[in-house]
Amino acid sequence: MEKHGITFGIGFGTAMAMIISYTHLHSLLWMAIHGLLSWVYVIYFILLRPY
Repeated sequence: MEKHGITFGIGFGTAMAMIISYTHLHSLLWMAIHGLLSWVYVIYFILLRPY
């Protein structure tokens, strides 16, 4: 049960990072890089995005 939750969390974080990156920057290269960083980029975007 724990492995399923961990796998889902990593996949969801990667997908979210890639969607945020592409809608914000419109670049496939940055989308791939932010997908590798996954949750690190998502947390960075939430905390430091301009309002």
